[in-house]
Amino acid sequence: MQGKTVLITGGAKRVGAAICRLLHCEGANLMVHYHTSVQQARTLQDELNAIRADSVTLIQGDLLKTEAFPNMVATTVETFGSLDVLINNASSFYSTPVGEITETNWNDLIGTNLKAPLFLSQAAANELRRRHGCIVNIADIHAERPMKSYAVYSIAKAGVVGLTRSLARELGPEVRVNAVAPGPVLWPEDDAMFDELSRQRIISHTILKQAGEPEDIARAVRYLVSDAGYVTGQVLTVDGGRSVRL
Repeated sequence: MQGKTVLITGGAKRVGAAICRLLHCEGANLMVHYHTSVQQARTLQDELNAIRADSVTLIQGDLLKTEAFPNMVATTVETFGSLDVLINNASSFYSTPVGEITETNWNDLIGTNLKAPLFLSQAAANELRRRHGCIVNIADIHAERPMKSYAVYSIAKAGVVGLTRSLARELGPEVRVNAVAPGPVLWPEDDAMFDELSRQRIISHTILKQAGEPEDIARAVRYLVSDAGYVTGQVLTVDGGRSVRL
């Protein structure tokens, strides 16, 4: 990763921040996208630039506004001279029980989780081809096994898996495209459906009997970026074995 440039969406906090820290430690320069998490983004930027000056820049944007994506890519290239890795990490997550789904829910969840990765990947494709780079999408184990009351989210993440495989065919051989599918790693913010009893039940369904950490996802991303030169079109599941027991 030494001297390589990474553009990551939703990189200011949670799993995104863990990915940023690990890839930065490996020598990467980072263009960190955020939407509303301005304070977390600035704190992360200050932290990492204190380690290596001018290695992290921020870019703000609403991922539902796809017309801004070419400028996001151009700004990354202008700042660091290249774009080698795109990580589509940003995500919206909330329940949408059938009977209560609105078109606004659909546009938001599909837009953030699926539409944005497609159009941002398209905007970055030429530069990634030039650099023989790669794309890593963050999917979810519920792409394959939908979660009750989360129909639209599960549909969107299933689309991300299809997108990963389609882009691998479209952009190969110059660009590798893979995905990571997390299981129970971080609990959703402000979601009453994930109370302590629900969390313990989910953990009990993993083979390893424990929740994962953001760093587990970051290490999977690092593998796909740095050490998986003969891997494309694949989904790496990181869930403590939960998907085996679902």
